[in-house]
Amino acid sequence: MTINVGVIDRILRAALGVVLLYLAFISGLSLFAAPLFKFGAAVIGVVMLATSILKMCPIYSILGLKTCKDC
Repeated sequence: MTINVGVIDRILRAALGVVLLYLAFISGLSLFAAPLFKFGAAVIGVVMLATSILKMCPIYSILGLKTCKDC
């Protein structure tokens, strides 16, 4: 696994992951009462947090993209 996610990208992914998990489990919005939206947002939120923590995005690897300067 090579690092392919830069600092700004990691911050944005982490923020998006936290927001999606908040919307799915804490917000109480009627849209996220439906299981499809609730668990869909939770799964995407966890994936965003995981790619942020691991500094590696599988889709970036497939497409040959890198957002980090030092790698």
